[in-house]
Amino acid sequence: MAEVTVRFWAAAKAAAGVAEEPYDAVTLAEALAAVRARHPGELTRVLLRCSFLVDGDPVGTRAHETVRLAEGGTVEVLPPFAGG
Repeated sequence: MAEVTVRFWAAAKAAAGVAEEPYDAVTLAEALAAVRARHPGELTRVLLRCSFLVDGDPVGTRAHETVRLAEGGTVEVLPPFAGG
């Protein structure tokens, strides 16, 4: 297991009620499952619309089960942003 920091932005931060939290997980899928377990409800719905950065790299369309997390790494949870 790697300990990573999950950072929430915009609507994800509002739904989580915190800006960031530590999680132990090997993959992005495991980290997101732990986030959903800790924050059932609105955050679970927000996550469906989010994109993710792992250590600054966009996850894109990669399966979350294939995205490995490094000890001390960071997962950024980015809801769609409005603006221009």
